[in-house]
Amino acid sequence: MKYVEKYNVRWHDTDANREVHPSGVLMFMQETGNRQFEAADRPLDKIRDEEGVGFILSRIAIEMKEPIHAYEDIFVETFTCESRGYTFPRGWEIKRRGKVVARAMSQWALVRVADKSLVRSGDFPMSFGDEPELQLEMPLRFRVPSDLTFETVGHRTIAFSDIDYNMHMNNTKYPDMLCDFLPDPAHTRVIGVSLAYRKEAAYGDTLTVERAVADDGVFYIRTRHGEETCLEAMVKTQKI
Repeated sequence: MKYVEKYNVRWHDTDANREVHPSGVLMFMQETGNRQFEAADRPLDKIRDEEGVGFILSRIAIEMKEPIHAYEDIFVETFTCESRGYTFPRGWEIKRRGKVVARAMSQWALVRVADKSLVRSGDFPMSFGDEPELQLEMPLRFRVPSDLTFETVGHRTIAFSDIDYNMHMNNTKYPDMLCDFLPDPAHTRVIGVSLAYRKEAAYGDTLTVERAVADDGVFYIRTRHGEETCLEAMVKTQKI
């Protein structure tokens, strides 16, 4: 069953190009998912505090079909899909005047806070009524072409404003961070991202950011903390 929230976009959700920035798109989506739990009287904070478990984003692919601007009314739909093993899929569509302007599919894991062990989907008795998974052009899983070469393009220290109560960088912060390391962000529109979260980046960590350039406005970006990869991303862009 789909859950829907209506939002009026704030001016402060937009960037220098007067469009909602990629992290803003993801925040509208995840906020709606959180509100679905809230509406079911089982908010995520309560699940964590009383049941000792929390959801961790593993992968997400987002397609941004049209820019979203300040003061527009948008309707964000979210829904769960059939869970399998340790994977909890969730999808979203953002609509403006009845037309889909962004959509996403994601995979989540549920972990026990005490020991970080994974919880099987069958051991978490909650269902919103599953919907079919969306079929996106932006792949949820991707492989970096073997002929590409990564170069270090900068470093990023995880600040207090990046983190949530887990003391790790919130996953909604990553898309904008990646945009900061595109060659010409002021004249580049991100139209798709696929993110694979490998390891949490903790408060105070300094990440090394590496980038490889493919054809047709596609970039591959990864972040590392020491020898460990925190994030691998595929970013699809167009010039504006």
